[in-house]
Amino acid sequence: MGVIIAFFVMLLWGGHLFWILVNVPVDPANFWFWVHMLLQAYLFTGLFITAHDAMHGTVSRNRKLNNVLGFAATLLYAGMWYPMLQKNHYKHHLYPATGEDPDYHTGSQNFFVWWFSFMKHYITWYQLVIMAILFNIGLLFFTELQLIVLWIVPSILSTFQLFYFGTYRVHRRPHTPEMEPHKSRTQGRNHLWAMLSCYFFGYHYEHH
Repeated sequence: MGVIIAFFVMLLWGGHLFWILVNVPVDPANFWFWVHMLLQAYLFTGLFITAHDAMHGTVSRNRKLNNVLGFAATLLYAGMWYPMLQKNHYKHHLYPATGEDPDYHTGSQNFFVWWFSFMKHYITWYQLVIMAILFNIGLLFFTELQLIVLWIVPSILSTFQLFYFGTYRVHRRPHTPEMEPHKSRTQGRNHLWAMLSCYFFGYHYEHH
């Protein structure tokens, strides 16, 4: 089932991205333009959640297949390197909300300061090269504006969604006794909202 869901998420992401690049004009006055852009951001989030589940070995019991799907999901998401993400994520689980946690900001708890610090741990030069190559290939078929607004912007929006529900909201101070030993809190148990907000990633104490 995990493999089926992973393929389904990747197909939805790729199919919807291609469809909006071909069929949706970049028109801020059009209501459906915003719907499709936000939906693509949500599908980007699903792509990363798929990679995250692979890091925990829950996409497939076949380890090779599990890692191949995780690798594919991170590359599709933003040219990211799966082994690096996996290493950092293990450190996050070992040392949550401490100075050893690559996802945590021990200084300012300001949302944007922390988000910027968070992103610095995961953006690499080879990722930027991969994305630049893909962007220039895309220019053979679509306009620069289309690629930026319908592909790049949704991917950036998804980082805010992932960061807010998977790091900031659940690990920020103050750390209360009920958050121990993971220094994590969880969201209210409305399963529909949990899915819409971040694919159940807000159930973060349970996850840890």
